[in-house]
Amino acid sequence: MKFVRYATPRRAIRYWLFACCTLVFCMALLGGITRLTESGLSMVDWKPVTGWLPPLSASAWAEIFDAYRNTPEFRVVNFWMELKDFKQIFWLEFLHRLLGRIIGIVYLLPFLWFAIFYRLPTWLQTRLVFLFVLGSAQGLLGWYMVKSGMVDEASVSHYMLAAHLGLAVTIYGMMLSTAIALGSTSTKVIPAAWAGGFTVLIFVTMLWGAFLSGLDGGTIFNTFPLMDGHFIPPDAFSNSPIWINIFENVALVQFSHRVLAILSLSAAILLWWRYRNSNLPALHLAALFAVLQFCLGIATILSGASIYIAWAHQAVGIALFSAAVWLWGGRAKASNA
Repeated sequence: MKFVRYATPRRAIRYWLFACCTLVFCMALLGGITRLTESGLSMVDWKPVTGWLPPLSASAWAEIFDAYRNTPEFRVVNFWMELKDFKQIFWLEFLHRLLGRIIGIVYLLPFLWFAIFYRLPTWLQTRLVFLFVLGSAQGLLGWYMVKSGMVDEASVSHYMLAAHLGLAVTIYGMMLSTAIALGSTSTKVIPAAWAGGFTVLIFVTMLWGAFLSGLDGGTIFNTFPLMDGHFIPPDAFSNSPIWINIFENVALVQFSHRVLAILSLSAAILLWWRYRNSNLPALHLAALFAVLQFCLGIATILSGASIYIAWAHQAVGIALFSAAVWLWGGRAKASNA
């Protein structure tokens, strides 16, 4: 009997990808609050296959807590914790990992269904496979990030944190742009270079925000627009070699993030002003989110990185990136699908 493959179900694939994007968005937010509450090092083991269930008995909880008490974070920072305190940080990290597993299943099973029973265009099938590879790599990267905080320091490497967020945002952006492209028609309102440059600028600004978060840089220089009375703090270039300050000197990292934020806001406003009469909802959303994001960034600084303000700052940052991807990725021709 001949096996028959049916035509590409564009609408079904779009809805599936949008659902996956929603889960990845939630995953990023859950990862953000896990980081802000410093809960990410509460689980010292990674069990990608058998780690679906939390501790179900008193002895299991005691075993996990004993393992955590051998970590640098417990010895240096959380030495005061009892089991009830540990449970509060454990659940956030557990839910973060659990959602990652759920996303893997929600992505893989429909993809296999579509690949087996439908004629997917080569470009689409290649991109969907690549997204699965990136998602698997993200799980590994997350574990290596956690391991970086269990050696000598009582916190994860800010390089690993930025890489983990950067890969998550990359996956989200590719997934979202693919879904948009499957239902869009060609548009030439905004040049591709402009839309792409704006998206990359937002992405780089988010990465520098991750560097800043990893260095706990939101708790210092809590003034705006100056940084404790200085345009650039005097010790912004105090490390040697001088180039390392870009990534490891918290004063220069915060200054760079502020500059990138101002550039992002300016770019959003200029794009909106230039094409404000066009029928592009993403353009208006990008401008709105950029203004809101800038205000939340200032509030985060002035509040000394209040958890919920910083969390909202991250959420709106992803929303702004989504609008930028919509502007850029929506340019793909429907005929390509």
